[in-house]
Amino acid sequence: MKTSTPLIAALALTALSFNVYAAGGHSGAKVDLPVQGKIGEVILNPYEMAPLTAVIRNGGYVLKNAHVKVFPKMKGRTIEYDVTDNLLMTYGGIPVIGLYADYVNKVEVSYTRVYKGKSEKFTETYSIYAAPLYGNVNGMARFPQPFFNANVKKVDPEFADRLYLVNNFQGKPSKGVRVSWNNPEGGALEWNFEPQVAVIDTAGDIRWYLDASPIYDINSIYNAGCFMGFRQNDDGQISFGYGQRYAKIDLMGRQIFNRILPENYNDFSHSMDNSPNGNYFLRVASSNLKLEDGRNVRTVRDVIAEINPATGNVVDEWRLFEILDPYRDTVLKALDEGAVCLNIDASKAGQTMSAEELAKVSAFGDILGTGPGRNWAHVNSVDHDTEDDSIIISSRHQSAAIKIGRDKEVKWILGSPEGWKKPWADKVLTPVDKEGKPIPCEGSVCEGDFDYPWTQHTAFKIDEKSKGDILYLSVFDNGDARGMEQPALPTMKYSRAVVYKIDQKKMTVEQVWSWGKERGFEWYSPITSIVEYQKDKDSVFVYSANSGAKVNEHGGMISAPNPTLLEFHWGSNEPSLEIQLENCAGYQAMPISIEKAFDARK
Repeated sequence: MKTSTPLIAALALTALSFNVYAAGGHSGAKVDLPVQGKIGEVILNPYEMAPLTAVIRNGGYVLKNAHVKVFPKMKGRTIEYDVTDNLLMTYGGIPVIGLYADYVNKVEVSYTRVYKGKSEKFTETYSIYAAPLYGNVNGMARFPQPFFNANVKKVDPEFADRLYLVNNFQGKPSKGVRVSWNNPEGGALEWNFEPQVAVIDTAGDIRWYLDASPIYDINSIYNAGCFMGFRQNDDGQISFGYGQRYAKIDLMGRQIFNRILPENYNDFSHSMDNSPNGNYFLRVASSNLKLEDGRNVRTVRDVIAEINPATGNVVDEWRLFEILDPYRDTVLKALDEGAVCLNIDASKAGQTMSAEELAKVSAFGDILGTGPGRNWAHVNSVDHDTEDDSIIISSRHQSAAIKIGRDKEVKWILGSPEGWKKPWADKVLTPVDKEGKPIPCEGSVCEGDFDYPWTQHTAFKIDEKSKGDILYLSVFDNGDARGMEQPALPTMKYSRAVVYKIDQKKMTVEQVWSWGKERGFEWYSPITSIVEYQKDKDSVFVYSANSGAKVNEHGGMISAPNPTLLEFHWGSNEPSLEIQLENCAGYQAMPISIEKAFDARK
């Protein structure tokens, strides 16, 4: 059958028109093409890293005073925010965030359009479809989907507007663990998980997630690793690190920077503190340390590097194997080998290592052991205290929160006094009651409710409550090796969210708030997690990130965890918000502000 040339042209024009219409129109078109509003086309996922975002292009006009409102599903949560004019220029239109996946979203935008010296105000409603959630999976039956479900148990009205960024892991794929450092040997390169990073609202719906594929390759030494250390900076943008890199993006998925670590360091994980002084404090390791016997090794999770973000230059470093005692094995002997963070091995659950066994460890790497080149410290947070220009670290494998000055001298140690030699022994804080009287303690166990942090995660100064020599500190006390021993039954373990009050002059510590012991083993999180004060609501946020898993008779994890998000009014023993995530392995989470993300006046 022959087709005439005019018919072919007509069909081509029809197909072109349909394609343009499906895209929402073309900003530079000089013909009257169908668009949803009075500006340009809708571009979904403009930077290819945030699938639940879009930009409504400006269509060649100057836009000002934009406001966005994403309407909720039934019983859902509205997301709305203003956009500063400089970001309207940055994105070339109106940024939209908070779309539902696999759903036709209704989005209302208000803006002023400037053209030929004339300003007009418009309010329009757009229909924007976002694709289903997508993420790589590891094939494990206990992780049956790329993302988690959320079971909302309680939300007080004051917390209903919360959004939480959740930093989870999606299992350990076999292809990602076939490399290790050598020449020098050691390090923690083998540790590698697919990222599962999302933002949920208080109805339990995912409203944003990170598609890391443009910057992540699990088979590449310099582009793989665990996505960790997420923080929302004062400018609203998000900083984090992974493996051999540290990065900063905005919530639209636009890369601000993505850099390889300075050559002196390797194996970022856990913590990238954005200090008020403008620098970043990265928990890294030494890429080449000369030992006393002449050998060279890569160390493991025991160096803090301060980085200038503008230049990428190193400002200072804290080499903890020179500042602390890397041969203190008191806690290491009490650790559950099945949960030696982060190499969980259910076959070793409940087992510990003796001093003799530790002394026989000759290999280097991410293994339990003493001395540089092994996982003796496992620092999982760093917080820069600008008041006296010190850092506060959480050392899991020493069960201690430690403050260290710019001069690299230890100021105090919050932890059991057992095993600390001089000069560190003189820096251990003395537990006191609310009247300032010393609490009787024997070894690692104290009378009353006071307890030290055990294999803890995060030790953050609460700036808003601290003053002068008095420092308030929030800690997630994971609870493994509590009292320097393993309990008779694994189900006797528990975790706590804790706030301590430290008198830095008197060298004392008071436990002013704790929660979690009453939940018992169901809330026990052997690894990861976070506790952090929130200024905007005078609250304490808690994420028990690996609780709720089923275990075998030895305490080994045999099912996926069901971690819990909670938020407490300051001093309250009842949570104002509780959301349990289902079938996921968590690291940390935190409240996040979309309003701050689109207020670029700072």
